[in-house]
Amino acid sequence: MQQRSPTRTDRAKTGAALAAPMRLRLRPRLRLPAALVLGAALVSGCALLPPDTPVEPPRAAPERPAEVLPDDPLSDDLRAYYADIENERRAARLMRTDDGAEDVVMTPARLAEIYIQVALHEEQSGGFNRAGRPSVLRRWVAPVRYRMEFGASSGRQARVDDFRTVRELAARLSTASGHAISVEPLGQSDGNFHVLVLSETERRDAAARIRELVPGISDGAVRLITDMPRETFCLVMAFSRDGSAEYSEALAIVRSEHPDLTRTACYHEELTQGLGLASDSSRARPSIFNDDQEFALITPVDLLLLRIHYDPRLQPGMTEREARPIIFTIASELIAGAS
Repeated sequence: MQQRSPTRTDRAKTGAALAAPMRLRLRPRLRLPAALVLGAALVSGCALLPPDTPVEPPRAAPERPAEVLPDDPLSDDLRAYYADIENERRAARLMRTDDGAEDVVMTPARLAEIYIQVALHEEQSGGFNRAGRPSVLRRWVAPVRYRMEFGASSGRQARVDDFRTVRELAARLSTASGHAISVEPLGQSDGNFHVLVLSETERRDAAARIRELVPGISDGAVRLITDMPRETFCLVMAFSRDGSAEYSEALAIVRSEHPDLTRTACYHEELTQGLGLASDSSRARPSIFNDDQEFALITPVDLLLLRIHYDPRLQPGMTEREARPIIFTIASELIAGAS
């Protein structure tokens, strides 16, 4: 079977409406008088040991047992596959980590049109970077709380590193949007934007967990995750209730087999797009909202798009016709402020 060569981090972005509503006691420490405590320290510090008394060397902290991760042949093959793709892209000067600020002269009109394509159109099924049908403005009203959950395939250090990456990203997104965006501590069960980092086998077996995290999710949406082809690097789904344009939950899937930069790129794109910038456009440059994979990390242009999206002059449910004059006003203010 012929496989298409991935040219981009493919995703599924769903503004689907969910049918069902979401509805030691410690012993007191003995306190010694200050003078007595000080005296004890002085006596201890001045005590003399008899000559030839053997001094026991300080004991090293016990070593943490070596971590044993699951041995999954499917993951071994995918790690090699994604590493080759990342190497090829970087050799072709893709997956850039600079901001691209010198590449394009950004005007208010250009910024406004990029925003309209990215935020107020749906990606057309069967191909990215093609103008889809118009959509209404969708975004979060409640604070966004990213919650990370790892499968056994992710080691301790990978979890710590990824958490730090997402925490730093959340801070930038919150500053740019003016919206409350945070990351729950590892191990916490709270959160409304679930970020699952899973291996191939773990993801295929995740249907029950997905339904637990997002009650009322459709079978079709679950299959988009469990049957995800290897050409789909990561994905995000954002959900609203009862036909609302306000997101109430989101779910992102990131493959644990990805090499470092691809993994970080998935966090940057999916966690940003899950805030409401749901489409890609060939006009979006320099930006991660473009399927040419030129940029791996969010750029200043992407942060401006997020600033527009959460401007209080725009409201969830607005159509392009309603929002267009406001968008151009905001874009003019942002570009003038940046110059």
